[in-house]
Amino acid sequence: MRTRVRGWRWRRNPLRRRSDVIEAWTALILALLLCVGAPLAGVVAGLWAYGTVHATQVTQRAQRHEVPAVLVEDAPAAAPSTQNGNQPLYRVKVHWTDPGKGTHTAYAQVPAGSRQGERTEVWLDARGHGVAPPVSDAAVWQHSVSAGVWAAGGVAGTVLLSRAVIRRVAERHRMAEWEAEWARTGPEWRRHTA
Repeated sequence: MRTRVRGWRWRRNPLRRRSDVIEAWTALILALLLCVGAPLAGVVAGLWAYGTVHATQVTQRAQRHEVPAVLVEDAPAAAPSTQNGNQPLYRVKVHWTDPGKGTHTAYAQVPAGSRQGERTEVWLDARGHGVAPPVSDAAVWQHSVSAGVWAAGGVAGTVLLSRAVIRRVAERHRMAEWEAEWARTGPEWRRHTA
């Protein structure tokens, strides 16, 4: 049967070595980093990612505008293997009328199965070229949360890997200290038994 004595590395006793004290302090510091540092890194990374992507979103919304357009050709039908009800998007030719500038034609992404003559919305840049819609609010939040989760996970993984390395090094030093102690004490024990 094995008995564990908690906190023995913190109390004075003849079996405690310097490596035990160092290991105990590093374990405490790494636990604080794991409990405080990882979530803090996640929050900071998430806020930074939110600021970056939100600035991109604001810029895109300022530079792009949406116009109603009419499909000039049919979009291919959806494949029967489409899962989750998501329809694929296809590039088809559309045209729209810009007041004072005439009729324009470009390619736009439309859902599968769209027919010629149907109305759709097209996003244009300042020069009138078809572009993708601005980044959505959901995409901004998704990017922010995923950046925060990856940052927190990276810090936690680094802390746990550091703990394993420190424990291995401390074990090696502990064994070396025990060997040195035994080298001093061993001859005295052999004399008593002989």
